[in-house]
Amino acid sequence: MKTVLKNATLVNEGRRIISDVLISNQRIEKIAKDIGVDKRQKITEIDVAGKLLIPGMIDDQVHFRDPGLTHKATIYSESRAAVAGGITSFMDMPNTVPNTLSLELLEEKYQLANQTSIANYSFFMGISKGNLEEALRIDNERVCGITDDGLYFNDEEGILANYPDFLEQLFQRSDSLIALHSEDDAIIHEKTQQFFKQFGRNIPSSFHSKIRTSEACVTATKRVLELAKKSNVRLHFFHVSTGEEAELFEANAHPRDKRITAEACVHHLYFNEEDYATLGDRIKWNPSIKTKEDNVRLLKALEENRIDIIATDHAPHTWSEKTGDYFDVKSGGPLVQHALLALMELHLDGLLSLEKLVQKTSHHVAELYRIIDRGYLREGFFADLALIDLEKETIVNKNQLQYACKWSPFEGKVFRSSIHQTWVNGLLVYDQGNFPSTANGMRMGFEKNR
Repeated sequence: MKTVLKNATLVNEGRRIISDVLISNQRIEKIAKDIGVDKRQKITEIDVAGKLLIPGMIDDQVHFRDPGLTHKATIYSESRAAVAGGITSFMDMPNTVPNTLSLELLEEKYQLANQTSIANYSFFMGISKGNLEEALRIDNERVCGITDDGLYFNDEEGILANYPDFLEQLFQRSDSLIALHSEDDAIIHEKTQQFFKQFGRNIPSSFHSKIRTSEACVTATKRVLELAKKSNVRLHFFHVSTGEEAELFEANAHPRDKRITAEACVHHLYFNEEDYATLGDRIKWNPSIKTKEDNVRLLKALEENRIDIIATDHAPHTWSEKTGDYFDVKSGGPLVQHALLALMELHLDGLLSLEKLVQKTSHHVAELYRIIDRGYLREGFFADLALIDLEKETIVNKNQLQYACKWSPFEGKVFRSSIHQTWVNGLLVYDQGNFPSTANGMRMGFEKNR
């Protein structure tokens, strides 16, 4: 079966054009004006005039909680939410139960996704104190990389950025992409104790950014950067949340030409400290939501290509886990269903061009990770597509949430655009609130040399 999308407004590779797109056998067969339809063939023709057609977002940082934490989320539920949000591919973190610290457990996750994921997928190998040799054995062509995100390094304490001796050993030996969460544990511990003395366990949610401070981010990132520059390691920094931190990275270079890259997350671009007053623990993330000035500086860093990509750090918890005192409330929240719409709001406010949005959510993610045949609207590439309707609003309400946790920091928000359709590997998987295809996504492939 072939499909022609007629009169679409393509946003791709820095330009906008009105064109037809022919989809056949999972891939884009042709992009051209007025693609003719042979009536003797079984070809579906869909007129999408006035709608934006972009390559689906590739989200390199999600926590889909499966296996072991399925009371929060499953690969099926969250991939369903992802395609409803125009995200066609994801890379999942290793802090499932058990933690993904062996090649056997890693492959078990791939098998689970093969059975249940609507979107395309890859899974990070976890790294901690005891599995260095195992982590170094991953196949670069079949696994997106190595990370400590969501894991403790040693005896339930600390992240890798605080263990420079081990990092140096890892950097010297790895030929894979390594992605790190970068905050300084000592600074965070000191601030936690300071405000615990003042408030006890009832530290206000607005103090989260006073505990997990900009200083904690910048200190750790400088330390890790210094180590990385001594080697030729392929290093990626997850969720850069401060303007000062963003300015530490190289400007105006293509991600393929960098050995050290960085990302910003949707929530660090969209929310700021002023939002704690109304949203409270709904926007408790690690790293924390910071200032409005940081929003501005992160957007500037995206323009300057200091920040290479945009991700979600989608990390759902049950509602009961997001309530209680400061120490009870878990950090993280669901984002994949409305991430692109939130970025579209920044565009409509004149803060982010469509071309830059597409570059940072798809083109550069594919380049940064060396993903094969995805991330662009190109003939021969997989037809992973998102159609956006600029004329139809999206009202976020609980009944429409696809997340297993059934809450969102965007509840009640009216977005000025909507996801009209999402295509994964040439199949329509989301259509205006419906899910017409139950076909599974595919395991992403990568170039060997990172």
